[in-house]
Amino acid sequence: MTRRLAEVAKKVGVSEATVSRVLNGKPGVSEATRQSVLTALDVLGYERPTQLRGERARLVGLVLPELQNPIFPAFAEVIGGALAQLGLTPVLCTQTKGGVSEADYVTLLLQQQVSGVVFAGGLYAQAEAPHDHYRQLAERNIPVVLVNAAIARLGFPAVSCDDAVAVEQAWRHLASLGHERIGLVLGPADHMPSARKLAAARAVAGDALPDEAVARAIFSIEGGQAAASKLIDRGVTGFICASDPLALGVIRAARRRRLGVPGDISVVGYDDSALMNCTEPPLTTVRQPIDAMGRAAVELLNAQIAGTSVPAEELLFEPELVVRGSTAQAPRG
Repeated sequence: MTRRLAEVAKKVGVSEATVSRVLNGKPGVSEATRQSVLTALDVLGYERPTQLRGERARLVGLVLPELQNPIFPAFAEVIGGALAQLGLTPVLCTQTKGGVSEADYVTLLLQQQVSGVVFAGGLYAQAEAPHDHYRQLAERNIPVVLVNAAIARLGFPAVSCDDAVAVEQAWRHLASLGHERIGLVLGPADHMPSARKLAAARAVAGDALPDEAVARAIFSIEGGQAAASKLIDRGVTGFICASDPLALGVIRAARRRRLGVPGDISVVGYDDSALMNCTEPPLTTVRQPIDAMGRAAVELLNAQIAGTSVPAEELLFEPELVVRGSTAQAPRG
């Protein structure tokens, strides 16, 4: 704070006491000086105090990795609605292949002097991805909340579905149905939610989960299909997937092999995103508490915008196993 006062005061040619009066909304400063101080803040890259940001301060960036996976529009609906109730306007930033990157969106949001940013899925969950734009947000003291597991040391509060509990629920469900050869279809090795799911599976399964029963995939139906083909060849009959689209890919792979779901293999997804009860068969999946998580994320962000100190901790939310038609007793023999 002292360094900021000194730099702005030097830039404008006024005393630090004058800068302090402007930043705290105190009287005794001419409008011309006030505007000069605010302009200097912008030029030097400092965030304006909330009460001095004007109407544009009511904007909040909502950054999503994609919209093809129904879980992300679901989060956007909850978070956007909760922001609107507080008088904040969400700015939806969705990445596309070859389009605007997450870092580019952060630059654009900073130019708009947003009040804060919510990331629901993104590069913060990948250990080997670039993270400089998160540091930029931290250095500018922009309120940020992350949804679901992030790499360590970013220093932002997060709301997450408990990946360990999700896998334990799915594993025990398949085991109770007599499945002895259970496999996992996960995201990339550096993907934190997938890493947590794998650690939980190994904790609950021990030697019952050999390395060859774990397959990695990109988060898509096609990725799930490719990964499942390998595991089917290795004799896996029970599949735990890191997303619903991956699970749908497993079902597609089974059908290409003329295998029945759930007659020959059982499949458990993750998210309980839209229409998973309308698939054939309806998908057994682990439901993320989207509404509770989204509202908690907005509460954490709003507290920061109001100037309240929020610990850079992770709030874990309990998932729920939703049993439908894609799981059944393991095949005999």
